[in-house]
Amino acid sequence: MSENQVSLPKKGTARDTILEKLQSFRDKDANWHDGRTWSLVYHAGDEHTEFLKKAYCVFFHENALNPGAFPSLKKFEAEVVSMAANLFNGGETAAGTMTSGGSESIMMAVKTYRDQARALRPEITRPEMIVPITIHPAFNKAAQYFDVKAVHVAVGDDFRADLKAVEAAITPNTILIVGSAPAYPHGVVDPITEMAALALKHRIGCHVDACVGGFLLPFLKKLGRPIPAFDFSLPGVTSITADLHKYGFTAKGASVVLYRDKELRRFQFFTHTEWPGGLFASPSMTGTRPGGSIAAAWATLNAMGEDGYLEMAEKVMNTTETLQKGLQTLGLKILGKPEMSVFAF
Repeated sequence: MSENQVSLPKKGTARDTILEKLQSFRDKDANWHDGRTWSLVYHAGDEHTEFLKKAYCVFFHENALNPGAFPSLKKFEAEVVSMAANLFNGGETAAGTMTSGGSESIMMAVKTYRDQARALRPEITRPEMIVPITIHPAFNKAAQYFDVKAVHVAVGDDFRADLKAVEAAITPNTILIVGSAPAYPHGVVDPITEMAALALKHRIGCHVDACVGGFLLPFLKKLGRPIPAFDFSLPGVTSITADLHKYGFTAKGASVVLYRDKELRRFQFFTHTEWPGGLFASPSMTGTRPGGSIAAAWATLNAMGEDGYLEMAEKVMNTTETLQKGLQTLGLKILGKPEMSVFAF
């Protein structure tokens, strides 16, 4: 047996001993609590963390696979999706689903457009989506999973998607244009207004990846910062992804994928009837969905409220500007003009 192979213990270990071991292992990990990591943990304070743990544990065993058995989770998910849709100017027509994170949200969006094309544009046998080179790798993952060709286009000197390159890349096989709000490498928002207009002109989908910025940019705009339009207020935007467990400050395992209407969302769902166990239906990649993360997301949005998010947004940006000024004092240059707390130097 190699050094990395471990067998199940013949006899169980005392639970207190196990908990002590867990803590000792954790102590050797990155110290996110004291700000020694970037992006992996979004911490809104110890009091909020304790609140999250309690909210999560109330629904620790519940499973959102079956909303009929757990109508509370159905209510929580519907209200979380509705609050997110309203935040992104989706009104009463927008619809969506909670997922386990940004990657699953992104994959569900790509799968949705692929299946919509299969149903409504059967002449397309090799679907393509246009993505800037700065797009999150989850789109390449989705391209591989769902057999959709990712056509990468250049960005300009400002690190935003090059509009001429986007338009030149459109072909009869194009089903989707994707932009970021913001793109993770440089923290800049792509020219979503113009990209959405292109999509509308060519009658194709326009997806906005706001996994990082979704729960920060709207509040920065309310604080008076010059945030460009990126949401459903633009007629050409047909879907948005945004992570609750980033600047939504909820427990890990929570994101939303939103569509302009229910008609588009239906292509996301999977159903299977030819099974001795009866009807099986699932809205996303996973079957079992932890109730705790859904409950914690609902609890967080209600506990924070708009005033709480505005306060956190201001604190985050004040910290960001302090970091940027410090870097510039050292003679380093901030790349581009980032709209939020993500930046490169």
